[in-house]
Amino acid sequence: MTRVSSIPKATCLRLSLYLRHLDHAADQGSETTSSAQLAAALGATAAQVRKDLSLFGQFGRPGVGYQVEELRQAIRRILGVDRRWPVAVVGVGNLGRALARYREFAERNFDVVALFDIDPAKVGSRIGGVVVSSMEDMDKVVAECGVRLALLAVPAHAAQKAAEALVRAGVTGILNFAPAVVRLPARVVLYPADVSVLLEQLSCQVSAEPARPRSRRGKGGSALTARGFEVE
Repeated sequence: MTRVSSIPKATCLRLSLYLRHLDHAADQGSETTSSAQLAAALGATAAQVRKDLSLFGQFGRPGVGYQVEELRQAIRRILGVDRRWPVAVVGVGNLGRALARYREFAERNFDVVALFDIDPAKVGSRIGGVVVSSMEDMDKVVAECGVRLALLAVPAHAAQKAAEALVRAGVTGILNFAPAVVRLPARVVLYPADVSVLLEQLSCQVSAEPARPRSRRGKGGSALTARGFEVE
């Protein structure tokens, strides 16, 4: 079994998308699927699907394919979403409040249980039923809530200091929405999620390339192309 820490980010992304397809298949009452069906639904290739899944063991049966529920639960275990994760949001401005109220998190087993801000006017207020705590109380609140994952939604100038505070409090995974580069110890998993940067990447691709036919849409409704899943 491959250790989670050694899984490439691109593979983790594809596993998440495979899981969404399997969730949809289960909702539709499908009992089996195949690498070709998974690939066609997501715009990947059957070989890529088999390669990804082979990292974690033997799945599927010749002539039958994959049992939807069996593979679904296996991928949930690999991604760590077979249990609930307490999550903190740091910075409760417009973006932070939107993240705190995002219902999809709870549906995917991520529970926002702690909110932090430096503004005294916000501390003590409630967002989605969760009390906003002072940054000074971060160590205590993180320990009490068992938080290991956090969403960083602070201004650029405050990002590094806030991220360091999260690490000191025991958080080991951070999704950084702040428009700033944050440097943390290698033991901390840090994902940048600056929306403006993503839009710049999108506009760069659209500006630099000639018009192309519309990409195929997966069963879940998202426009996906094979190229988006071939990054290693």
